This record gives sequence, structure tokens and C-alpha cells, in this order.
Amino acid sequence: MQRLFGKRIVLGVGGGIAAYKSAELVRRLRDQGAEVHVVMTRGGREFITPLTLQALSGNPVHLDLLDPAAEAAMGHIELAKWADLVLIAPATADLMARLAQGVADDLLTALVLATDAPVALAPAMNQAMWRDPATQANAELLASRGFRLFGPAAGSQACGDVGLGRMLEAEELAQRAADCFEFRSLTGLRVLITAGPTQENIDPVRYITNHSSGKMGFALAEAAAEAGAQVTLVSGPVHLRTPERVQRINVTSARDMLAACEAAMPCDVLIAAAAVADYRPEVVAEHKMKKDPTSGDGLLLQLVRNPDILATLASRVDRPFSVGFAAETQNLLDYAARKLKDKNLDLIVANDVANPSIGFNSEENAITIIDRELQPTSFAQSSKGKIARQLIAFIADRVKRA
Repeated sequence: MQRLFGKRIVLGVGGGIAAYKSAELVRRLRDQGAEVHVVMTRGGREFITPLTLQALSGNPVHLDLLDPAAEAAMGHIELAKWADLVLIAPATADLMARLAQGVADDLLTALVLATDAPVALAPAMNQAMWRDPATQANAELLASRGFRLFGPAAGSQACGDVGLGRMLEAEELAQRAADCFEFRSLTGLRVLITAGPTQENIDPVRYITNHSSGKMGFALAEAAAEAGAQVTLVSGPVHLRTPERVQRINVTSARDMLAACEAAMPCDVLIAAAAVADYRPEVVAEHKMKKDPTSGDGLLLQLVRNPDILATLASRVDRPFSVGFAAETQNLLDYAARKLKDKNLDLIVANDVANPSIGFNSEENAITIIDRELQPTSFAQSSKGKIARQLIAFIADRVKRA
């Protein structure tokens, strides 16, 4: 159950008698190292008090969608972004029906619509309600959309009936929650990620750079930390918040970035998402350069090549599993495959920066991963957070095979 260590779980508590099991579930999750925030529906509060779950989780319980105090702190959007997993236990027939229809009329259902994290449901209801065609259709629809269904189990029920509909016990739910992270776990691995642009000085006030925002690299750092890795993020100049559980090292130039990466070695996985300047001015002026009236309208800068950070690290004796990025405007897959071979990489991630919806500074991305056998795997356009989680899962799977 080490897979739950450091994981962030939002536990949704619906309005069913099985809500009494949620108290034990919180304890089981926390015993395995998870941090838990509880969200209760109005019905859930009729069966178990928020105070009980607050005492067990160690965090305030979240109750109302339109709570000004909550929206200023851990409102539904913040909770949606915070979660590594949303687990709803119990998930009543009514709650499943509302989720299937995309209803967002309370905090829990709004949070589910807003999150990129996996969502798991632990159904709990009378056996006749579970067998009803409407409930079965809702369960199938939710499963087809990627919701995980934990149960239900068979047995005696509070109403005296016997059959399918019992919520799974807390111990099994905690185990299934851990299983959600099994195939993308990087627990115990050291991951080094580069992000953002580099800046190459011309003089004390001017420099050469590019349009990289660093958003993809930072999303990867966050996803790798969620997957249990020990993450070091070496970042060029960007204005982004450091993801929690990530060690950040700020650098400016390509040579700075190489030095920081070498100091952070050895590592198990290298993900080079930074857009590193290929060239730098051969001479950096000591003072601000002035216009030369004798030079006409031009200025000639002599450029020299920067060190190839990715190729340098991928050629080390203690070489990590190496993943590069190819941001191209044309011949995307051909150029990416050539870079994969030239730099001795295990994987390369190609993205078309000519497309403004997935290029530099965008909130979304679409990528194609190419491996050593030149086999492509594509992920459709989505938020950079979701793409990052998909990519980390893919990398984790390949690392296990290596």
C-alpha cells in the first residue's frame, strides 16, 4: 500500500446508510500515508457528522458549493486541481444518476466535472435499486467515461434484503484506491525534469530567448510527484508556481542548466522538456551596447553553439532513462525520430508548436511519443495537466520494462 504515500484523495460521502463506513475508510487511507479532504453531500450529513470526518481526516470538511469562505481557500476548483484521486463512498443511486447526466448542483458533483484526476465510485444501495435498468445503464455509462466502479458487494443489507448493493469494506476500498496508482507509480525513483526557456545574454539588458512558458514541464513535475517520484525541476526564467513536493532549481542560461542538471545526477529518469537555446553570443558586452552610427541599420552578432544538455546527460556512464521533447513547426515525426536517434534517447515527445492551440504559452497540448522502435503513440488534445499524467503513466510503464 506504499502507493498511497503522499497521495491526495478527495473522499466524497453520499447520502446512504453506508456513510458510517466512510469514517473507517478515512482512517485506512491516512494510515497508508494519504492526505484526505472530505466532501459531503447534504444527504451524507444526515448519516454521519462532518465533525467526525474532520477529526479523522485532520482537515476541514467541505460542504457547500456556494460557500464564500471555501471558495476563497479550497473551493471546488482548487479541490479538483489538488486531488490525485476522487473516491466517492458511498455512491448512491441518485448520486450516480446525477453524475451520469453531468449535473453540477452541489460541491461534490461540480468538483467531479472540474477534475482531471481519476474518479472512483463505491456504489451502495438496496439490491433492487442496484438491479434497476436505470441504475445499470448509469453504471455502464459512467464506466465508459472512465469512472472506476469499486463494487458493490453482495450480502445482507440494512433494510433486511440480501443481494448486490452493499458498499465494499473500508480495507478493500483503500486497497482499490492504491491500485489506481499501480500502473503509473514512480515511487522511489529520482526524476529530473527541465522546463521553460533559457536566456543568453547579449549585454546587461538584452538577451536571446524563445516563447516557452514552462507550463508543460511544470505539469510533468507535478504529475511525477503525484506518481510518487522524488522530483528535481530545473527551470529557466518563468513565472510559475513551484508544484508541491518538487525541488526547484532556477537557472538562466543553457550552461547554467547543464551545470544544475549535472549537479542533480545521478537520477533514474530524465525528462528534458525545456526549450534550450541552441546558440549564445560569443561575446557578452560588459555594458549596454549603444547604436553605432557608422554601422548603418544593422548589428552583427557572432553566435556559438551551446552545449547539448540532453545528449550530454544521455551519454553518461550512469545514464538515466532519457526522454526528450521535439517542438517542431513542420515534418514533426521525421524530425522527432532523427532527434531520438542522434541524442540516444529512450523516448521522444513530439508536439506541433505551429498550432497555436497546443503551442507555446497554450493551456492545452497534443503529443505523439516515439520509442526506440519508432513506434508512435498519440495522446489527443487535452489540458497540459491531463497530458502530463498520461505521459508520466506511459514513461513509468516503459521504465518498468527497461
